[in-house]
Amino acid sequence: MADAATKRAVIVVASVSSFVTPFMAAATNVAIPEIRVYFRMDAVLLAWVATSYLLSTAVFVLPFAKIADIYGHKRVYVWGIAIFTVSSILTAAAQSSYQLLCARAFQGVGSAMIFSTGMAIVTSVFPANERGSAIGITVAAVYVGLSAGPFVGGVVTHYFSWRAVFGCIVPLGIVTLWLSIRYLKDEWAGGRGEKLDIVGSVVYGAAVSMIMYGFSTLASAHSVWKIVLGVGLLCVFVLWELRVSWPVFNLELFANNRAFAFSSLAALINYSATFAVTFMLSLYLQYIKGLDAQSAGVVLVTQPIVMAALSPLAGNLSDRMEPRKVASVGMAFTAVGLLGITLLQPQTPIGLIVLDLLVLGLGFALFSSPNMNAIMSSVERKYYGIASGAVASMRLLGQMFSMGIATLVLSVYVGPVEITAAQYPAFLESVKAMFIVFAFLCALGIFASLARGQLHGTMTSKSAEKSPPRTLE
Repeated sequence: MADAATKRAVIVVASVSSFVTPFMAAATNVAIPEIRVYFRMDAVLLAWVATSYLLSTAVFVLPFAKIADIYGHKRVYVWGIAIFTVSSILTAAAQSSYQLLCARAFQGVGSAMIFSTGMAIVTSVFPANERGSAIGITVAAVYVGLSAGPFVGGVVTHYFSWRAVFGCIVPLGIVTLWLSIRYLKDEWAGGRGEKLDIVGSVVYGAAVSMIMYGFSTLASAHSVWKIVLGVGLLCVFVLWELRVSWPVFNLELFANNRAFAFSSLAALINYSATFAVTFMLSLYLQYIKGLDAQSAGVVLVTQPIVMAALSPLAGNLSDRMEPRKVASVGMAFTAVGLLGITLLQPQTPIGLIVLDLLVLGLGFALFSSPNMNAIMSSVERKYYGIASGAVASMRLLGQMFSMGIATLVLSVYVGPVEITAAQYPAFLESVKAMFIVFAFLCALGIFASLARGQLHGTMTSKSAEKSPPRTLE
């Protein structure tokens, strides 16, 4: 294992980069109403401001995880930060809605490179008995970014413009890039000599894109066929990955490693049920409650503050007791918080909304760090890159699915029109319907979280022994 200096350097760099990407996402959500006014976007196209970024990240995260295994995690990580920073400049300079969406998609490429390598580097450096705490610190940095995002995004949008929201991330990106080059001295690559599965990568990207595009146009007659085609391509991807010499994603880990499979499923469900919360509540607070962007950001900051404060404690707790127990309790609190949002009315007091966000923050904190610890600790060292890619993939697919549900519900209840006062009743109904679906998903997630079995003790070694080698012809 690495020395103390290397551990400190990795924690600092991983924490800063873990802060930057969610900060941008949270700040963007608060700026979305201003973006709508500036570009006169309809409700469906507006959802793509977030979705284009998520879709791009989801498409590229698996290929870059494999590339990092082959050529080195640090190399891909550093390039990812550089691309993310440049794309932030392009987003701030966008002159049309389509330029904005293209720049957001390019930003997703940089995020894919960061997400597919960051956790693998942390896991490579820290031993099992310290890993939960280290992961908890990096997850806390994510939530600090989520905490600062709504407030800073609201203030910047209110006093400057939505462009400044994207511009303010550039100095942070430059600092992160300098820290990575300066302090990450080692290189981590567990798959040198292997090859990138280009066919599998293309098929996977096409499948995910088609499903997401189908969700966004579900009100049209051709949307179902797009989704069916996407699911069909996913089946082709699975069959191809089981036969190819060097798969871009080793699917046999799901079949032969119970802890890995159910922990990944729990992550997918949790992110599917929670990611659109900030997006929809930001719109609710500004449209229905009449708050400005700054005030909405102050309300929304409640949830990530709780997450940031409790995530290191939850990660440390998962080092000492079974992660499935801690994570399952977190999933239950999340379901309760989501049910609370279904009761929103135009006259709902802000205090009750803040209380509900506190419950959601508690649930997220208790779930995320222990679940991530379970995923990364359930595989052998040589599969850290794959496991890191799995963590990122489950998160991004879940986030994309969450925005897909949001886009679908907005399409059905509001339609492809600008959200004005005439659409407020329909919009409020869409919020209630959406969070009923999300609460149901989290209820299912409790069972997936409990089903992963024991991880500590014999389970840790058994899961490592059962982890299969990469498939050979």
